[in-house]
Amino acid sequence: MAILSEGQNIRDTYEVERFLGEGAFAEVFRVRHRFLGRQAMKVFKGAGMTLPDIEDMLGEAIMLSKIGHPNIVRVFDANTVETPKGLYGYFTMENVPGGSLDKFWQSHGTEFVPLATTVDIIKQVCRGLSVAHREQPPIVHRDIKPQNILVGYETDGLRARVSDFGLAKRVNPLTLLATAAGTISFKPPEAFTESKGDSCAADVWAIGTTLYLLLTDQLPYKYPTDLGWGSKDLFKEEIRPASELNADVNAALDAIITRSLSIRPVDRFQNAMEMLDALERWRPGHGAASSKQLAADVSKAALGTAHSSPNQVMAEQMALQSIELKKQGRLSAAADVMEEAFNKWPDLRQKYAPQVRLWRCGISM
Repeated sequence: MAILSEGQNIRDTYEVERFLGEGAFAEVFRVRHRFLGRQAMKVFKGAGMTLPDIEDMLGEAIMLSKIGHPNIVRVFDANTVETPKGLYGYFTMENVPGGSLDKFWQSHGTEFVPLATTVDIIKQVCRGLSVAHREQPPIVHRDIKPQNILVGYETDGLRARVSDFGLAKRVNPLTLLATAAGTISFKPPEAFTESKGDSCAADVWAIGTTLYLLLTDQLPYKYPTDLGWGSKDLFKEEIRPASELNADVNAALDAIITRSLSIRPVDRFQNAMEMLDALERWRPGHGAASSKQLAADVSKAALGTAHSSPNQVMAEQMALQSIELKKQGRLSAAADVMEEAFNKWPDLRQKYAPQVRLWRCGISM
């Protein structure tokens, strides 16, 4: 049972609208601030925590508030809420109706995410992480993956935001390492060693894995079903070049992926800034193959069961609802519903994305 319930009022400021999802440590809800509109509220699990415990959990909110950037999710408020189950800590952040990158990726069904869109999203992720990596000592995210990247439309187009810094740590200034944690299939080889070192270069590995996934619908390495921190011999095989699976990928982009996924940390881009510089210098060109998509038999199963299969009927119903909201002058709500429709049927993006950007500007078209 969720910590909060729909319609619940919190501190005479927030009304809970709906449950959005949960992770190992927290549940996330969409709430409406009495003055500022919709936000997302992250409520930490663990009833009966002491105030010092809650303050420790709110370290993520404090960290995010200090490293503000357009490509890092914004934090608005942090506090506690008393419930029948006990005292819980929470913080509120910007609500991104488009949801996470894995939903965006899943919504494309049997098609690859367009190359230009993929590279643009990854560059934005690098820009956001660059701020954390520039800190002294650097802040390592430690759990970069599609589920922790939010995507939504703004006035100038699609914007990606890095979220969930709950595992982030400042690295040891002497070793530039932190204790490894995060999602195993996005962790580099050094995370499986006895030292379990993590670093900015480990974040680069996770970015490279995400880039490869968006381009090929596959993870770069095959992992056993019983994958664990003690697993051995995980990185023996060479990575199949992304250009062999997606004809839009050229040799230059293959080289960037290869470097980001180098087995030895010293051979990788050492931080997000270096990878961003390489992506900024990259230019699209002819790939090695002759057809647009070579891996037609590959489904989006690399991250497990899809959240929901593409659903044209439901998407078109939501699009109609969105247009009705627009006619009522409720442009922000119309844009929110349309972005949810995009995740049901991506063909709607090409048709309605320009309107959504205008609605975000307060222009009814």
